Amino acid sequence: MTDGSLVSARLLVFRVGTLACAAEVDQVREILPRLPTTRIPGAPPVVAGLVNVRGTLVTVVEGWRALGLPPLSPTPSPEAGATGSTLILEMGKREDAGNGEGAGRKLIGFTVDEVLDMLAVGETTLEERKGLPGVDPTLVRAVGRRNGELFIVLDVAVLLGPILTS
Repeated sequence: MTDGSLVSARLLVFRVGTLACAAEVDQVREILPRLPTTRIPGAPPVVAGLVNVRGTLVTVVEGWRALGLPPLSPTPSPEAGATGSTLILEMGKREDAGNGEGAGRKLIGFTVDEVLDMLAVGETTLEERKGLPGVDPTLVRAVGRRNGELFIVLDVAVLLGPILTS
């Protein structure tokens, strides 16, 4: 099956390129239209740049680059008219939030091509991660099905953690 933390989770299912992915709803603070970013000099290519979300500067990661996928179109930047959404994700330990609003939690943006659905784990069957062609298995917590289509549940901390520390 899957690890115990996903037994009663709700998942946000989204598409990055042609890959269907999911993240726990508890990690998603909000979903915004794809936001134009300000490039950070010297940042790795996976970092699209910074955005201002109601007075808070948030680093935005290109989802397709983070997952090692080819871009859906040759010009994935918002300035070139790209569509999609920016997921604002909260990273960090949940128990730290009791020490003050957002204490120990960091925000990071993650670009996706399309938000598809929200599911409760009980509505879908999750299986242990297996070797998926083209996807680093360390980034996958589980594999599920939605309307007959496979999706992967991302380990957001493993995927985005190294970017937050760089």
